[in-house]
Amino acid sequence: MTDWLPWLRNEARELGFAGLGVTDVDLSHAEPGLQQWLDAGCHGSMEYMARHGLKRARPAELLPGTVRAVMVTLDYAPNDPEWVRSAWETLRDGERAFVSRYALGRDYHKVVRQRLAELARRLQAHAGPHGWRAYCDSAPLMEVELAVKAGLGWRGKHTLLLSRQGSMRFIGTLLTDLPLPTDAPVTEHCGLCEACLTACPTGAIVAPYRLDARRCISYLTIELKGEIPLQWRKAIGNRIYGCDDCQLACPWNKFAQAAALPDFAVRERLDTAMLVSLFGWDEPRFLAAFEGSAIRRIGHSSWLRNIAVALGNAPTTPEVLAALRGRVDDPDGLVAHHVRWALEQHERSARLSSPPGGPG
Repeated sequence: MTDWLPWLRNEARELGFAGLGVTDVDLSHAEPGLQQWLDAGCHGSMEYMARHGLKRARPAELLPGTVRAVMVTLDYAPNDPEWVRSAWETLRDGERAFVSRYALGRDYHKVVRQRLAELARRLQAHAGPHGWRAYCDSAPLMEVELAVKAGLGWRGKHTLLLSRQGSMRFIGTLLTDLPLPTDAPVTEHCGLCEACLTACPTGAIVAPYRLDARRCISYLTIELKGEIPLQWRKAIGNRIYGCDDCQLACPWNKFAQAAALPDFAVRERLDTAMLVSLFGWDEPRFLAAFEGSAIRRIGHSSWLRNIAVALGNAPTTPEVLAALRGRVDDPDGLVAHHVRWALEQHERSARLSSPPGGPG
């Protein structure tokens, strides 16, 4: 099997993957840190993480007999050499919506898993029948740890997989019982840089390599069900689905490769969409627009909740106020609550900007 890695890498490139590496599945070194993170409650309301516990660091419990993880990466950066600048411009424009760059196109879970399954079929044709299973952020697996062991990069201080081509890459995992040769890890290249920590709007990167999900805007706008805590609403700004600030600030993402697949092309002009326009979508419009998108899974209620918060942070304009007033009595209590908060922000702003005293 000594010549299999070059063959596998070639097959992976044909399928659109940016990189491929192979590692054993021993993650015992990561178990103490994972347990400490869970014990500290940093997973927030994501109870499934506590329920899975250390299983996340034991891939063989997912697929008995597993001895290797074939790790792949897939680029998703926008096909625009000025994408970082454009993203910052959108974040500064309070009337526009910011959607995390990974979610602008098709649901990555499906894209990566389908291509990984095809890679597995090719491997079976080459090596004969064997056990395998493909994952992409779809099972209790420490995929970043496995990708680091497979030599696809290092863990950045923002906790994401980072390489000389940045971090704008999805990770896929193919567990197998084939004893393939393994790759060696690469060295880290973050140095003294802490740009990602400084850039985080809510201070969710509480220390290098440690993220408190309870403060993270991606968690607050995607994973969290129910009300967004008051203390974080202003910091959310116009981010209605996810947050990329730590990645936008990372110097290595200047070298991020544009998505090679059309699946990740921007849908619904989400990279420049206006908050007021998106707030007007009813549920059928939402479901139709996000068919096959990762955004669909948060549901229409959380979508409106997030936009209401962003509109509360937006400049006070007649359009913004009209949009909010139009949903102040929304039958969805979650939406109505955040709309009332948003209107209070504009009312407070109007009071603060009014000249003192009355007519004299």
